Amino acid sequence: MPLHFELVTPERLVRSEEVYMVTVPGSEGDFAVLEGHAPLMSTIRDGDVLVQKSATSTPEPIAIRGGFAEVNARGLTVLAEHAG
Repeated sequence: MPLHFELVTPERLVRSEEVYMVTVPGSEGDFAVLEGHAPLMSTIRDGDVLVQKSATSTPEPIAIRGGFAEVNARGLTVLAEHAG
């Protein structure tokens, strides 16, 4: 099953899609999220969110600045101060 991923900034919804895996630059280190991940909240540092649409695809980087990430039963939401 795919992972529902949303990337949101104060200005707009940047992404809302079904993906295979997302790697997030957490303040304590990078972490990868797949469907079924345990619930988690983390602050994030400046860096790239890596979005992988399938198990064999090349990850697509999205530059972000600050914010936090939440993993719950609905998927992964990254609330970034800035994305792009």
